[in-house]
Amino acid sequence: MPSARSLPLQGLQVVAIEQAVAAPFCSSRLADAGAEVIKIERPEGDFARGYDDVVVGGQSSYFVWLNRGKESLIVDLASEDGKHTLADLLSKADVLVQNLKPGALERMGFGPEALRQRHPKLIVCSISGYGETGPLADRKAYDLLIQAESGLSSVTGGPEAPARVGISVVDIATGATAYSAILEALLARAVTGEGADVRVSMFDVMADWLTVPLLLHEGGKPPKRIGLAHVSIAPYGVFQTRDGKDVLISIQSDREWVKFCAEFLKQPEKGTDPLFSRNVGRVANRAATDQLVASAFAVLNEVEAQNLLGKADVAFASVNDMAALSNHPHLRRITVETKAGLVSYPAPAPVFVGQPRSYGSVPALGENTLESRVADGQKASAN
Repeated sequence: MPSARSLPLQGLQVVAIEQAVAAPFCSSRLADAGAEVIKIERPEGDFARGYDDVVVGGQSSYFVWLNRGKESLIVDLASEDGKHTLADLLSKADVLVQNLKPGALERMGFGPEALRQRHPKLIVCSISGYGETGPLADRKAYDLLIQAESGLSSVTGGPEAPARVGISVVDIATGATAYSAILEALLARAVTGEGADVRVSMFDVMADWLTVPLLLHEGGKPPKRIGLAHVSIAPYGVFQTRDGKDVLISIQSDREWVKFCAEFLKQPEKGTDPLFSRNVGRVANRAATDQLVASAFAVLNEVEAQNLLGKADVAFASVNDMAALSNHPHLRRITVETKAGLVSYPAPAPVFVGQPRSYGSVPALGENTLESRVADGQKASAN
């Protein structure tokens, strides 16, 4: 765990009955903020430990990313001893994060309602695929399945076929949503003294994020898949320079378009042309708009194009791959310890100015035991 005493969640204890990505993302952020996170694992471990073997020592990239700063405690929740252990941990906990199948905790005697009665200050956050009720509540749910079921894949990719978002966006979004909900509950508890029963479903998170395409559909303008372009804004897409470099630009307003025409296109009259002067016109005439812009890019090399875009104050980006990200000048990294060695990867996004953070190590399976936790607690009390 980070050693700084000023971390905002220092002193809070979190029990995480978790696996895969969504719940571990949530609890990793709690650990980063100073909470003591006790990760409950089956004897065979979180199955995310075996997702891949690309990190130093044959470790999983997912597991190393999402489990820093936690303890790993093996507990067989199917056994009576395991249930006693969990009950003892929860009696001291501030937060329980869990993403077991809906109803699984209830069948063990640890349903959220029962826990809240026994421990009124406990915040229980349950993560599921489709929620606790409804026709799909019992269906298994993973990231790509929800991308498909929610319609996210229908607005992702090119015209020829739906596509998967290239990362576990549903899991990550769900974990981030659960994290923010837990922080809200902690703030409320500080005022009322009461815990909370928080339910977060992956489907609900994606439905919320898909509000704009849904409203477009219900307004009679269903969004179409157009690859690296924007369904509602033009020009907003990729154009190729004379030396074969892809550059993505975005014109967000009609005022920007006027300046772009004068500085980049060298055709100021296009800024007031009725076909192009307003964004709705540029979208309606997207082929002509894109051809106009593509012709200007085609006579410039990458450096020339970027210089002119900067002069025109146009937002743009290089179309990079992971090799480019690995060496990107803006990439901030952290280094965490694992049993197989140090691993460097992107830093969490929030920067707390003047409050540098360190990050805990990634636990080996079953690294912590009840006996070691008791001994550590006794040492802390003595100090």
